Amino acid sequence: MSVKKTELPEPTDAKSPEYWQKKTELDQKGLKRFRQILYSDWCKGCGICIAFCPKQVFSADETGKPLVMRANDCIGCRFCEIHCPDFAVAIEEKYPDRRRGSDEER
Repeated sequence: MSVKKTELPEPTDAKSPEYWQKKTELDQKGLKRFRQILYSDWCKGCGICIAFCPKQVFSADETGKPLVMRANDCIGCRFCEIHCPDFAVAIEEKYPDRRRGSDEER
C-alpha cells in the first residue's frame, strides 16, 4: 500500500501577501522553486525526461508518459525541456523576480 503525500498549495497570485512572503523566504535561503508543465497530448512517452532528470522528479504512468512525482526537488536545469523531442515539457520558475531594477537585470 502506498501513501500519497499531500502538500498545501503554494500561493500563485503575485498580488497576494502569501506569494511575496513565500518568495522572500525562499530568497533569504537562496532557493528557487520550479513548476513542471507537461503537455500529455504532445508526449509520445519516449522516457527521456524520466531517465535523465538529475533529481528524478518524474515517474512513468502506465502508458510510459511522465508524471511529476517530486516537484519541489526540481533544480530548474531544464534538461527535460531542452531534450524533449515533442516539446511536451516546460519548466518555469514559481516565484520569478518581476520587479523592475532587480539585481538580475543590472
